[in-house]
Amino acid sequence: MHIDGAESGASGFGAKHRRGHTMSEQPADLRETVRERYAAAAKTVTGGGAADDCCGPAPVEVDDNFGATLYPATDRDELPAEAVAASLGCGNPTAVAELREGERVLDLGSGGGIDVLLSARRVGPTGKAYGLDMTEEMLALARTNAKKAGAANVEFLKGTIENIPLPEGTIDVVISNCVINLSVDKPAVFAETFRVLAPGGRLGISDVVAEDHLTPAHRAERGSYTGCIAGALSFAEYRAELEAAGFTGIEITPTHQVADGMHSAIVHATKPATTGRESGAGVCC
Repeated sequence: MHIDGAESGASGFGAKHRRGHTMSEQPADLRETVRERYAAAAKTVTGGGAADDCCGPAPVEVDDNFGATLYPATDRDELPAEAVAASLGCGNPTAVAELREGERVLDLGSGGGIDVLLSARRVGPTGKAYGLDMTEEMLALARTNAKKAGAANVEFLKGTIENIPLPEGTIDVVISNCVINLSVDKPAVFAETFRVLAPGGRLGISDVVAEDHLTPAHRAERGSYTGCIAGALSFAEYRAELEAAGFTGIEITPTHQVADGMHSAIVHATKPATTGRESGAGVCC
């Protein structure tokens, strides 16, 4: 998700506005700042008119590197207008994850539900798509969108991506769209993602990633935390965090630049079929 916003409510999300909260804030404050921004984004959509109005729901204002234009028109056209209007990501993770019939998918930071609804169509009635979000307003919007879409194989959960409310080993694919950069505890996100994935499960993530020469201060100069810039990991940091969590087969591929030295990227990784972390692993005789 991406909001690069002004400081005053739902109507102030300027696409070119680069000020805002930075990493100097405390983690709890940053999380609340992110929650407030996405609550306001949901209100922008739901307060912008009904889908059958002449103008439809009001989209959240983002620049050309983010949002619904990153999805093919064929994807956008098959979804409720409100789900499209609330799209704030930096890519199309449902396309890069190569979802298959019958798979169980989890979207971290599901927002208005666009990626969950697209995932539900791809995995079919024998599969299931979960969305996880911490913002009540986004969850309400996503559930309404699911009803409008007639999606029976979806479920939206309230919680944080650092503490996923699902059992271990129950998910085949984890997707996310420009959300992990917003986390205040990225090692916890990757550890929790690894935990809920079944052995052999995989990641298909779109996220903002910084070139390795950019320090955290340089990233903060290029954009705000809530704008998905200041909190982004570098390519090397992203790989190191995934490796530390236990992932293998890591590929991080930039797709387009979103700020100077900052890129939207596709991230693939796999949980090994045998992790070596099971009870008794490595014990002989």
